[in-house]
Amino acid sequence: MRMNTLNGVWSGGTPEGEGTGRSRSGQRSEKSCTDDEETSNDALRFPADEVDNGGNANSSSPLHQHLPKPPSLMKTSKNSSLEANVKRRRIKPLKTSQESLTDRTGTGSSSDSLQDDVLGPPTFDGSARSPSRQWSIDGSLTDMPVSLCPPRDRGGSLSDPDKKSFKNCEPTLNSAASSKIRLSPIHPSGPMPAVELCTASTSLRTANRIDRDCVDYGDTRRTGPECLHRNLSDSRLLETMVSDNTSLNSMKSTSSVLNPIRPRDVRNRSFLEGSVLGHGALLGADELDRYFPERRLGIYIATWNMQGEKGLPADLDDLLLPTDSEFAQDVYVIGVQEGCADSRREWETRLQETLGPYYVMLNAATHGVLYLSVFIRRDLVWFCSEVEHATVTTRIISQIKTKGAVGICLTFFGTSFLFITSHFTSGDAKVYERILDYNKIIEALALPRSLPDTNPYRSTSSDVTTRFDEVFWFGDFNFRLEKDREGVEVILKELQSDRGPLLQYDQLAKEMRDGSIFKGFQEAPINFLPTYKFDIGCDVYDTTSKKRIPSYTDRVLFRSRQKDDITVVKYSCCSSIRTSDHRPVIGIFQVKLRPGRDNIPLGAGQFDRELYLEGIRRRISRELKRREAMKSQKNSTVCSVS
Repeated sequence: MRMNTLNGVWSGGTPEGEGTGRSRSGQRSEKSCTDDEETSNDALRFPADEVDNGGNANSSSPLHQHLPKPPSLMKTSKNSSLEANVKRRRIKPLKTSQESLTDRTGTGSSSDSLQDDVLGPPTFDGSARSPSRQWSIDGSLTDMPVSLCPPRDRGGSLSDPDKKSFKNCEPTLNSAASSKIRLSPIHPSGPMPAVELCTASTSLRTANRIDRDCVDYGDTRRTGPECLHRNLSDSRLLETMVSDNTSLNSMKSTSSVLNPIRPRDVRNRSFLEGSVLGHGALLGADELDRYFPERRLGIYIATWNMQGEKGLPADLDDLLLPTDSEFAQDVYVIGVQEGCADSRREWETRLQETLGPYYVMLNAATHGVLYLSVFIRRDLVWFCSEVEHATVTTRIISQIKTKGAVGICLTFFGTSFLFITSHFTSGDAKVYERILDYNKIIEALALPRSLPDTNPYRSTSSDVTTRFDEVFWFGDFNFRLEKDREGVEVILKELQSDRGPLLQYDQLAKEMRDGSIFKGFQEAPINFLPTYKFDIGCDVYDTTSKKRIPSYTDRVLFRSRQKDDITVVKYSCCSSIRTSDHRPVIGIFQVKLRPGRDNIPLGAGQFDRELYLEGIRRRISRELKRREAMKSQKNSTVCSVS
């Protein structure tokens, strides 16, 4: 009996060429047997289910191994029942490993356990753990333990010593043996990975995870402030990018996270003026829901009177990226009053350096010493319209541009925005002059110019704030507390967190209640101390001879056409910046968005590229200097041993 290991075919031989063997796949071997008499005594074995029940041989009347095969078995190549069995059988796979080919003990690799098919024949190579079968001399089908069967050599035939030992193998009776062979268990080649609770594959997650803030848009189940983006501060940026294993795995994925674009969308869309409310519109509902599942935009407003100081704070992280905020926002709008004309570009560069590569400056406008800058996430710049700006001077002498307003407007998806920063007339008793400043600004600020009004039926020509869906007005309004210095200090000492007793003397709150200024505007509850006037570099209110009254001069107000469109997340001041006599005031808001039309003039991704590159260069240089300082500090450490 021979086993051709390459093709997985059994070749049987009978004495003097009297019979032929049956292959495992149902094929007959044409080769004649030339082995000696000792080889002719090898047992010819058949599984019980391979003998047709209609023939002369079956499991109850087995063939004698020295007798010729009955005619029913000689015609099995044409037997339909056996052909059906043949089609269900597989060819035994060949070992590819050099180690498994030379393995005499039958240990092999884990793939060897798959070689014994359920319907496959028993083997003598020792890899199968099920008992081998043979036709015994007394005509019964018996099982022979595998451990008694000699192994085969690499050629698949029995060596001479093995043939002799095989003759001495004594079979054991197993008349009730099953016709199927049990597969040996598959053992892993290495330790199995830990099973996570989440069964989602990391390779199918968004490939943009290197910017972890994109995760927040992917999770549609988050609501409220948790839909905001993660705050990546400068000190943790590099560590976050390196340690994000999920990001590294997701970048190896061959699946794209970009939505497929159909040819008809390519034909119909224009990034300057596309299809109007058509399917796949750039500013339509589908695109809006993709980026903003909750249809809420995070806006960060900051206003600061710099008092004309040329020296900027060493670090602006506390101003733009406060530690008590878990997420960064989509849009940052920063207004400055009494800025230094020589350091305007330096101020914008410092803002870009602080916000980092995730944001670009969409637009900036100036009016004398008034600065207004708008930064937006770089992946949202495509959904912005062209940006327009205008200025108004409230001084009688227009050459002195210290008082007035700067406005920037744009449309994002289908929602129009107006941002105004202003500086009103100063003086404790000049309330009427400040109201005049307000009225002049809302009448003279010529916005919008070419942008279409999203709701012209609710607009008026005499008030610029009525021509936009969402309006944010912030700056140094110079409204004071109508109480003497000693009375204010007494109230401040008695106050804990409630500022109500102090705000009842606020001029702005009184005028807004009377409807004489900021009609339709709202302000979030004030829970911080007055932001004016401090001594430079400390938290002590004015100690000069004038002893100005502490007041809430710096404010952030908002209004919207639709009720509850704007939600206040935070309203506070930045007390850590002490380079001016004013403290910066910040406000964080969530604004409802609506889908829009593609027929508005789009900005086509325009931003200040020069500023972006310079800010990133400074950011990298600062990080390298920080590392060098840490390295030199570590090397300069001296350990003394006593």
